[in-house]
Amino acid sequence: MSLAYGERGLSVEVPDDSVVVEPAVAPPLPDESGAVRSAVRAPLAGPPLDRLVAGAERVVVVFPDITRPMPNATVLPPLLDELERAGSGPERVELLCATGTHRSATDHELRDLVGEAVVDRYRIHQHRSDDTDAHVAVGTVDGVPVLLDRRYVAADRRILTGFVEPHFFAGWSGGPKGACPGLAATATILEAHSPTRIADPRATWLALEGNPVHEFVRAATDRCPPDLSVDVTIDGAKHLTGVFAGPLPVSHRAAVTAASRTVTGTVSGRFDVVLTTNGGHPLDRNLYQSVKGLAAAERVVAPGGIIVMASACGDGVPEAGAFARILDRADGVEALARPDGPGEVDRWQAQVLGRVLRRAEVWLYADGLSEGSVRSARMVPVDDVATAVEDALELRSGALGRPARLCVLPRGPLTVATAS
Repeated sequence: MSLAYGERGLSVEVPDDSVVVEPAVAPPLPDESGAVRSAVRAPLAGPPLDRLVAGAERVVVVFPDITRPMPNATVLPPLLDELERAGSGPERVELLCATGTHRSATDHELRDLVGEAVVDRYRIHQHRSDDTDAHVAVGTVDGVPVLLDRRYVAADRRILTGFVEPHFFAGWSGGPKGACPGLAATATILEAHSPTRIADPRATWLALEGNPVHEFVRAATDRCPPDLSVDVTIDGAKHLTGVFAGPLPVSHRAAVTAASRTVTGTVSGRFDVVLTTNGGHPLDRNLYQSVKGLAAAERVVAPGGIIVMASACGDGVPEAGAFARILDRADGVEALARPDGPGEVDRWQAQVLGRVLRRAEVWLYADGLSEGSVRSARMVPVDDVATAVEDALELRSGALGRPARLCVLPRGPLTVATAS
């Protein structure tokens, strides 16, 4: 099997009778730039881009940060060219990096993320959720003020770009998530990811309607909606397979419908051992992000089973972040999984991790983590994936008195399996 791991992948041997869940093959678009241009010239609803920005003095274009496999360097150049063609060149356009609570990119990372030419020609602002002066109130949701980046709010025209993939508690990424949590203040993000919302069983993969996380995000973004949303779907090589432009929620729903055809699957029953990844670079850059791959395995692992996870974690936990502090101070799995108490940054990830660990053991292969860091997250460090799978199968077979079943998720959270 070829597993999505880091930038180069990882090859491992697994038993021939393993159940492997891989996405359906969606053909890449033959002309990616042309597809972006066509989508904004003839959106699914609303006016074309040139009419939309006519007379606008300030236009902002929002793009995902370094934790997402969004092909910004493919999408942004033709979009910016179309804006310039419509009279909105670099002097009128500012790019906003939707970091949420994540760290800012270095100059090198930013150039790799969006392309040298874009960095050199355009003003780029990386959002900081903890900068209290950088946000303004745009309304309330559930009685809570919605605070968004003032650059986004003050613009004459707002354009969101995003990548649609299954999300472990928001249902799907992309769409409104570019504004909230992408450009929201910490207080707003904490409400969107509150322990109560995360603990709701409707806050899960593939669910939008009735999902309390998505519904807060959607309502918060509606308080200051984008004029245009450009969502894309991609294949395993990050080539575009679809471009969907228009107002929200029209464009986002169209992208979700398209993605649903390729990134979801059904398996027969639950498995004693599940081998998963976190989708490779950049998704597996740290342990915090890797909870997504564990949540994907949770859907198909049997209670008391073993999840073997391969995630590079080149950026560590990260050790200096809130997630690491939460792991260090928790006195056990139940403390991580608690659905009550005050919200805090990264608590949502720890809460999902605790829920996974209540169901199954986690054995982790990660080049970027020390054994101590792995154990502090209540996981078992392993130094060889194939051997770990063999050992896990033997251990579960002995406990069950029958051959243990193995499921493999080579792309982790990028393919969502459901146990029938």
